[in-house]
Amino acid sequence: MPATVVVGAQWGDEGKGKIVDLLAQDSDVVCRYQGGPNAGHTIIVGDETFKIRQTPSGVISGKVSVIGAGCVVDPEVLIGELDELETRGIDTSVVVLSGNAHLIMPWHLAIDQASERRLGALQIGTTRRGIGPAYADKASRIGIRVQDVLDPKILRQKIEVALAEKNLWLERIYESEPFDLDEVATRYEGYAQRLRKIVGDTSLLVDQALKAGKDVLFEGAQATLLDLDHGTYPFVTSSNPIASGAATGIGIGPTRIDRVLGVAKAYVTRVGEGPFPSEIAGPDQTRLQEAGGEFGTVTGRVRRCGWLDLVALRYAVRVNGITSLALTKLDVLSAFSELPVCVRYRLRDGSETPHFPAHQSDFHHAEPVWETLPGWSTELDGAATRSELPEAARGYVEFVERELEVPVELVGVGAARERVLA
Repeated sequence: MPATVVVGAQWGDEGKGKIVDLLAQDSDVVCRYQGGPNAGHTIIVGDETFKIRQTPSGVISGKVSVIGAGCVVDPEVLIGELDELETRGIDTSVVVLSGNAHLIMPWHLAIDQASERRLGALQIGTTRRGIGPAYADKASRIGIRVQDVLDPKILRQKIEVALAEKNLWLERIYESEPFDLDEVATRYEGYAQRLRKIVGDTSLLVDQALKAGKDVLFEGAQATLLDLDHGTYPFVTSSNPIASGAATGIGIGPTRIDRVLGVAKAYVTRVGEGPFPSEIAGPDQTRLQEAGGEFGTVTGRVRRCGWLDLVALRYAVRVNGITSLALTKLDVLSAFSELPVCVRYRLRDGSETPHFPAHQSDFHHAEPVWETLPGWSTELDGAATRSELPEAARGYVEFVERELEVPVELVGVGAARERVLA
């Protein structure tokens, strides 16, 4: 099927980059439809490891790699990433950037960092890379877009208008240093020389590819439970990672999407603040962090770990219209003889539900109801197909399929591209 959305089905860090890289081998175009450089994708090809933040994962495979209008772009990060990829032998001429994507400006980073400091114990846990303030300016219609950088007169005018407000905020509210118009304008005019080569009409490009019957892959940053509208608000990102966001973020109709592949770990992690019903208590938390290498690609922050939460995963299936799943990092669970799985939530009134609570206060107080499955206590290195997995490992995957009524299409049993079993 020509149009496939790959979406994170938990709180992020599920291994989407690896799955996109695998599917990109048989795709013609790979599109990033939302988010900014706060979400890192780690891709291992042979002996090489690539950690990319702003560029679509398809660039590693030499596929046309689209950064859509729904993204926010830090030009310094993007240009630095392209330069690094070039030095490692990757052809970055395949990257196409939407002129409608919004830019992360220096004041966005300053406000993000100052705002989190000011919130203290109530902070959201952002990566402090300016993502939220950039999306806020977009919604307020005072954002600066990629196409604005290509016209020095328009760029300077827009920076001047923005700084008239932002410098007041920085000085009077956050007690931070203001920005100089000439310095910012000169810096961003310099970025234009590099960005001009890659800017294109990405909506038209993708539409023409689909009409020509080409295979197009859409990848989101972040994940379902971090979605601005449908995630665990306010501990969310500032855009829509769910599958329907692919249509708006790239500029195609929703009827063009044929397939939605949800990516979920065989357990759960989340970074930052917020409730986490299936979070593991005690030493098993550290064991899972170390076995799974649960440290952020971009920030290096330690990820909180929990046992698999089927209530949250069932919700992800619903809001994304997931047609199949990729279950990653099954090998990490080999260290445990028993595997609790959260199958329902117990709410404050004592009732139990298999459905994700509609109200934040119910979710904050939800307690997991467990079903314990047997572990397999052996490495999965020898398995070349899903049928070759140990019986208990196969049973774990089949349990997920039965509970969610969605087939598990791919099973990840190692870090490398070839360690994904069908």
